[in-house]
Amino acid sequence: MAIKDKQLTRRALLTTLAKLGIGVSLLPLSTVAQQHNQSLNPNTIAYQLKAAKFLKKTIPSTGQTIHPIGMGTWITFNVGKDTVLRNERTKVLDTFFQLGGEVVDSSPMYGSAEEVLGYGLTKLKANSGNYPSSLFAATKTWTSSKSEGKQQFKDSQQLWQQARFALLQIHNLVAWQQHLPMLRELKQQGLLKYIGVTTSHGRRHRELAKIMATEPIDFVQLTYNILDREVEQELLPLAQDKGIAIIANRPFQGGRLMQRFEREPLPAWATELGCDNWPQYFLRFVISHPALTCTIPATSKVEHMQENMSGANIMPLPNAQQRQQMIAYLNTL
Repeated sequence: MAIKDKQLTRRALLTTLAKLGIGVSLLPLSTVAQQHNQSLNPNTIAYQLKAAKFLKKTIPSTGQTIHPIGMGTWITFNVGKDTVLRNERTKVLDTFFQLGGEVVDSSPMYGSAEEVLGYGLTKLKANSGNYPSSLFAATKTWTSSKSEGKQQFKDSQQLWQQARFALLQIHNLVAWQQHLPMLRELKQQGLLKYIGVTTSHGRRHRELAKIMATEPIDFVQLTYNILDREVEQELLPLAQDKGIAIIANRPFQGGRLMQRFEREPLPAWATELGCDNWPQYFLRFVISHPALTCTIPATSKVEHMQENMSGANIMPLPNAQQRQQMIAYLNTL
C-alpha cells in the first residue's frame, strides 16, 4: 500500500501511523515549517513523515550520519530532453528531500541521468529559493583514462550544477589503480569529502576485497538484497573491520523481487518489524545489517518514493533472529 497524501486530523493520522508500526517522535509542526520554508498541508501523511526524527546511519571514517534510504538514478532518470518526464522526476526528487532523503547516486554511465538531476535540483532551488541543503551528492568516474576521469568529474560538476561532491566513486572498478590517486587529489583540494569504489551483480568480489584491505577508502558500493547475500561472508565483515561505509545497490534485485513476491501475502508478523508492504520488507532487511550505511532504490513515481522512505522512520530495525525469519519466510513461497 503506497503512503499517499490524505486529508486527516492529527489524531487520525497518528493512529494510521501507529497501525503502520511507525512509532516516532514528531517535531512541532511550526518548527518543521520554519526549517524547510515549505507550505505543505500539516494534515497530510507526507507532512508528518517529513516531521519525523529519521533513522540515521554513521559513516565510519568521519562519524557523519546520513539517512539510510538514498536514491538511485539508473534507468529512472535517463529521460533525455523530455520536459514532462523531467518535471515528473523533479517531483520524485522533491519528495525524496521532503521526507529526509540525502544520498543521491548517479554516474556518467547512466545516460542523461546527471543532466536530469541538475535540471531537477536547479528547478527546486528556483521554486523554493533554497537549494536542498541535505543533498549528499554521489557520482562516479567511468573511464579507463585518468585524464578522461578528470574531465568526467568536471562534466558532472556542470551537469549537476554542483561545485563540490560528497562522494566520488570508481564505477565497477574500471581502471581503479589510475583513478584512486586522482580521487585523493580532488579530496585534498576540497572538491570531495569521500572517495570509494563500486561493483554490482556480484562481480569482482575478490578484487574488491583486496582494495578494501589495502587502500584507504571511505565507501564501497555493492549489490546486496534479501536474496543476494554473498557479501555477508567476507565483504561486509571486512568493511566493518576497516571502517568502510557500505552503499547497497539493487535492493529490489532490479525489480525482480517485486515481480516475484508482490502478489504473495506478507506474514502476519511483518507489521511487528515495521513492514506494511513488500518494499519496506526488502529495504528494512537491507538497512538492518550492521555494516550497511545506505541503500539506493530507484523509482520514477512519487508514491513509491513515499513508500520507500517510510521504511526508515521506524525503530528498532529487525535484529539478527528476525532477519533470519524474514529469509525463511521467502523460502516458503
